[in-house]
Amino acid sequence: MRNTGALRVAVVCSTAFLLVGTFSAPASAEPDSGVDQSAADQLPRELAEAVERDLKISPQEYLDRAARAQELSTYATDFRANRPTDFAGAWIGPDGQAVVAVTSQDAAHAVAQDGYDSAQAPVSADGLERSLTDLNNWISTLPREVASQVNGTSIDVLDNQIVIDIANSPIGSALNLPTLLANLKVILSPGGPKPTDPTPMGGDTYVTTAGPIKDTPPTDISVCSFGFNATSGSGESVNLSAGHCNPNAATGVGGAPVYLPNPANVHDSTQIGTFAKSSLGSPSALDWSVISLNANGTSSGLDKPTVRGANGSTVTITGTASPVVGAPVCKSGQSSSFTCGVVAADRVETQLFMDDGTSRTVRGFASTACTLAGDSGGAIVTGTLALGITSGSNSGGAPDCTEANLTLAQFGGTASLGIPIDQVAAETGATVRTASLD
Repeated sequence: MRNTGALRVAVVCSTAFLLVGTFSAPASAEPDSGVDQSAADQLPRELAEAVERDLKISPQEYLDRAARAQELSTYATDFRANRPTDFAGAWIGPDGQAVVAVTSQDAAHAVAQDGYDSAQAPVSADGLERSLTDLNNWISTLPREVASQVNGTSIDVLDNQIVIDIANSPIGSALNLPTLLANLKVILSPGGPKPTDPTPMGGDTYVTTAGPIKDTPPTDISVCSFGFNATSGSGESVNLSAGHCNPNAATGVGGAPVYLPNPANVHDSTQIGTFAKSSLGSPSALDWSVISLNANGTSSGLDKPTVRGANGSTVTITGTASPVVGAPVCKSGQSSSFTCGVVAADRVETQLFMDDGTSRTVRGFASTACTLAGDSGGAIVTGTLALGITSGSNSGGAPDCTEANLTLAQFGGTASLGIPIDQVAAETGATVRTASLD
């Protein structure tokens, strides 16, 4: 079977500040985000172990920093709306504190009065986004053999610059970058990994085909992971996953069947629904799909506000969240189970090349969590809040995360591309299922 979840995305996590080993000092203030999250002792053991292993912090600090990031997100949105030329970004620092970057001393004073740390930056967030747009427009004019060497572009709010990730190849190294673009940092990454085919597991893994699975050769059966359970605008049970998992991803039309895999005989798998629709790239540059569930799907547990992770453990989703640089995240996917990291960039763009020779821009956020082939479409959480859907990674071809971490350490470590769930919900009209803690 082939892994539709093997989109290769080279997302740069270039700032040493964000490496998980730096998260050690406790935060001094308790978060007051107004968002309900589960208690630390209610997290499944597998997730708590992943947090301690990957983030080097306690489960309670994981929840606290996730809540603090959402408080910062709300403040930053309002501050940017009121002072667009002064706002240059926001993040959670290595000590767990909230930081707002500004371009003037007056703005720094205002931020301090509101109780936040500040950092000076020369370029506003609006200016960085304009530069990113200019860079991506230039890349879109390049011949395919040249543009294919650009793994992705992103905004590094910590260093107040644009980052372009280029394949470490003769063409990539010789790429003549625009000289008019200021604050540009170039990263060279290894070439494409060799494809692998990890065996799908139960729980949140699904397989899909263009037609009936009984008539489909094993090489044409694709593997992905379920994302968040939700309800459609008309109240039907659906699951939100990655758009590139849809066999009809090129057109976005629905109809392709989705199955819970039978490990003993994949051709005897149980159909639990069909793709209703999907989007990959234009016009919004998102990568999402809506899976309409049938009775088998809802009875399997896909009508509950939970994310199924390693060994059948579950995390109850208590709300939704927006990506904030430095916020802790954990992703669920049966290829690599629970793995954790931090948000490395809240806006990343990469070119996806289609079989017909065209390319599409996919936009999302970057995290340092390890993601393997087959994890695509899976859920990304911060605390117990739904944050995004896994779209791709630079470690998709690795057999396991241990090898991925060793191989990619010299290139900045593992990195994954997530699609913000709030943007997916807004575009699809779906509502993520959540549980009240009252």
